[in-house]
Amino acid sequence: MVRVERFADIQRLKYTVDKMTVAGFKADAERRMGKPFQPARPFEFTHNTDTYGWQQGHDGQWHFTMFIENGRVEDSPRNQFKTGLKEIAGVHKGEFRLTANQHLILSNVSPEDKPEMERLLAKWGLDNVSHTGLRLSSSACVAFPTCGLAMAESERYLPILVDKVEKLMEDEGLRSDSIVMRMTGCPNGCARPWNAEIAFVGKAPGSYLMMLGGGHKGERLSKPYKAQVTEPEILAILKPMIKRWATERGDGEPFGDWVIRAGIIKETTHGTNFWEGTDAS
Repeated sequence: MVRVERFADIQRLKYTVDKMTVAGFKADAERRMGKPFQPARPFEFTHNTDTYGWQQGHDGQWHFTMFIENGRVEDSPRNQFKTGLKEIAGVHKGEFRLTANQHLILSNVSPEDKPEMERLLAKWGLDNVSHTGLRLSSSACVAFPTCGLAMAESERYLPILVDKVEKLMEDEGLRSDSIVMRMTGCPNGCARPWNAEIAFVGKAPGSYLMMLGGGHKGERLSKPYKAQVTEPEILAILKPMIKRWATERGDGEPFGDWVIRAGIIKETTHGTNFWEGTDAS
């Protein structure tokens, strides 16, 4: 598995901060550390997915980010990730690094070794070329059978749902376009559905809370759209939306922004108005 450990615990910290306030939490943390935090540095969200493919560092070394579906390193009828990575690891002289989106970076590849790494990545389908933009932007938590909190499938089901939704995308000429789609088996949200453009949170076997309108860059919370949906309902809802997005969107306008502009869903501007303007509770 390629996973960020204890992500749910990190998420639950938000309730402590909400109770103590940011200033109170900061003061208590500084007291416990025995020193103050450094001044905040400026930042901005530029994307909510990994930068796939080859990137060259300042030192001339190469790094390749590969898609590992839902962080599961295994051999299956769909993928041969485990066998492929084993062969790559046998000759790779650098490191493997994990990403926060459950994917894998083949790191510190020298220029002279890059052609062989390219050959092996292509051999085992780890070169990302067969994946659609939707699949590369998808993510799920473990859910059944591993997680005792799960109320619906997630990791085992999302790839099947993506198969069907990406067909809708391809019919509209959107094979390479990215929509951040996430699914979890319960409200703990370990795959971060709460800021995805399309999200599903398990409520019962085969039934999900459907949310829309999260920020493509991760900068905005999604909004509940339907309280309980099954697969036929999901596909029936998304088919006309994807068709409209393909024809009505502005230049580079993400799906999450478009559904708000089109009046399909209201924007969530703050956690306190997450449920505002919806009957999905």
